[in-house]
Amino acid sequence: FSWRYQLPFLAERGYTVWAPNLRGYGKSSRPKGRKHYTIPRLIDDVVALTEVAQSEGLSPDLLVAHDWGGLIAWASLLTDAVHFRRFIPMNIPHPGIFRTRMWRPRQFLRSWYIFFFQLPGIPERLLKRDAADRIRQIFYESAIDKSRFTDDVLDHYAAQALEEGALSAMLNYYRAASPSMYRLKLKAQLEIPTLLIWGEEDTALGLELVPGTERLVTDFTYRPIPGVSHWVQQEAPEKVNKIIADWLH
Repeated sequence: FSWRYQLPFLAERGYTVWAPNLRGYGKSSRPKGRKHYTIPRLIDDVVALTEVAQSEGLSPDLLVAHDWGGLIAWASLLTDAVHFRRFIPMNIPHPGIFRTRMWRPRQFLRSWYIFFFQLPGIPERLLKRDAADRIRQIFYESAIDKSRFTDDVLDHYAAQALEEGALSAMLNYYRAASPSMYRLKLKAQLEIPTLLIWGEEDTALGLELVPGTERLVTDFTYRPIPGVSHWVQQEAPEKVNKIIADWLH
C-alpha cells in the first residue's frame, strides 16, 4: 500500500515489481517473540524472496526501500546476502552511519520512541487504544502535506495495526534491532549505483545522518526533497517518481 504510487510507475517502465509485506505486516506471517525479528532473520526473508523471483526467471535489478524496509535492504546488500544492480533507499541512512550517530544528542532525542517501544505490553496497549487512533495520528501529525493522508489512508494503516498480533510483530522490529544491528559485519563499500531520496522534514531521522554516505558508496547520488516529511514516497509521489525516472535514464 505504501508503494501504491510507485508500483504502476515502475511497471510502465517495463519492471516486474514486487512490493511484499514485511514479516508481521499485512497478511504476512507473524511468529511470536522478538527473536524472529532480528536483522539476520529479516535479511533471510529478502534472500528467500529473491530466490523465488529468480526461480521464476526474473533478474534482481532495482531494489527500492523506505524506513525499516530500507534498513533491511541496506543490510542485505552490505552483507552480500543479495545482489542487485541498483539501489534506491528513501529516508533511511546507511546502517554504519546510523549506529554511530544515533547516540548524538539531536538524533537521540528524535529516537525516543525506540526506547519506549522496548517496554513489554505498554506500547501495544497505547497504540491499539481507541481503534488504533494513535496510528492515524502518527501519520497525520508528522506529514507536511496532510492532504495525502485522507481518512481512508489513515483507516488502512489503523486496520493493519489492529490485526491479531500485528502490533507486537511491528514493535518487535525495534525490540530486536539494536543487538542484531551492531553485530552485523558490513562491507566497507557498496559498489552498486545508489540513489538516496530524503524528505527533509523527517521528524524521526535527521539530515545529519546523510553526510559521509558518499564515502561508503562508490556511485552515490543524493536527492533531498524540501518541505516533505518522512513519508516521502506517499507525500510527494510525483517528485519521487521524477527523481527515479531521471536517475534510471
